[in-house]
Amino acid sequence: MNELMRCKYGTGGVDKKNSEGYPDPTAYEALTNIKKEEKAFKPIVYICSPYAGDIERNTERAKMYSRFAVFERNAIAFAPHLLLPLYLSDVDPEERELALFMDLVFLGKCNELWVFGENITNGMQREINKAKKRHMTIRYFTEDMEEVESCN
Repeated sequence: MNELMRCKYGTGGVDKKNSEGYPDPTAYEALTNIKKEEKAFKPIVYICSPYAGDIERNTERAKMYSRFAVFERNAIAFAPHLLLPLYLSDVDPEERELALFMDLVFLGKCNELWVFGENITNGMQREINKAKKRHMTIRYFTEDMEEVESCN
């Protein structure tokens, strides 16, 4: 790559010169750092929150927790209780058990378990227990997404 191309495209598509064609190392460095941050590691976090009971409210809260993880904590959120009810019935005992099994498989693909709310359901407790057995990072949050210390 010749010097003209190196100036034009830099190392990550960031122009080393300003719009008038003059070298602008400060802007170049700032934009290059932003590009690097975009490629930074993002943990895959398993969103653990209630589903059964008030399904409509709990679904909306799980969406909110997922958005919080993505936009406020720079993580990749995965909430299986938003996905699996699309094709598995929570009221059919066999399908619910299959969904809980699948939850634990998905949990194994995640870096951390994030638990939301004080109400820990049986399904959530199974996920927490499995994460503990796997020595995963478990983080606890209130319903208002304030992180709290674990009492376990």
